[in-house]
Amino acid sequence: MNPLNIAIAGAGGRMGHILIETILQTPDARLAGALDRAGSPGLGGDAAAFLGKTSGVAIESDLAKGLAGAQFLIDFTRPEGTLAHLAYCAEHGIKMIIGTTGFDEAGKAAIAEAAKKTAIVFAPNMSVGVNVTLKLLQQAAKALSVGYDIEVIEAHHRHKVDAPSGTALKMGEVIADALGRDLKECAVYAREGVTGERDPSSIGFATIRGGDIVGDHTVLFAGTGERIEISHKSSSRVTYAHGSLRAARFLADKATGLYDMNDVLSLKD
Repeated sequence: MNPLNIAIAGAGGRMGHILIETILQTPDARLAGALDRAGSPGLGGDAAAFLGKTSGVAIESDLAKGLAGAQFLIDFTRPEGTLAHLAYCAEHGIKMIIGTTGFDEAGKAAIAEAAKKTAIVFAPNMSVGVNVTLKLLQQAAKALSVGYDIEVIEAHHRHKVDAPSGTALKMGEVIADALGRDLKECAVYAREGVTGERDPSSIGFATIRGGDIVGDHTVLFAGTGERIEISHKSSSRVTYAHGSLRAARFLADKATGLYDMNDVLSLKD
């Protein structure tokens, strides 16, 4: 079997390092390219230098050079960077695994449009465990549709720039869809002062930022006389890397199309 030739965006970042290390340890994957933004101190250096190893792949800011040998690009960067990579990949038939969060509606529409030219897995969280949790939340929301208040609590490291997290928003979307609601209309993102009684149809969000928390998410279904909590806690970003490789394997025989981790993990009804 030929290896999956994978390039990594944000190669000099925390997630980029974990993705590179994981690929180098995976028999059916090959590091085929590494990208970082112009001005990055690692540009021109070996992508595996942080491990004290030589991969033979230099970190590039030029997309043509960095993606020359790649079939796939795994991208966990920022929306503006991902959208720039997206246009190039769509034009050149490079498949994408997008874990970037914080896209606006126009950004999401651009991803959907690009998927007409290449195959894309786009998910706010690539963790297998998180995506199984989303399935559990769908089932719980249907069973607890009456008499339970729903709150989503998430915590991440101090460096995370978007809030609530993409995973928390996805949890809210899954729950709202299961209840026949529109998250845009029922989400409550902040409470301060005299807020009045809680609207029973609302879905609340609470955000914590601090330290080096990788990612904790809890959904609370609070009823009269009982509480149900469904939680997922990440202790390492390596779970996102393993999920991303599963997504790449899933895309191997796909030419075009927009998919998510439910497709990758066969979790759809």
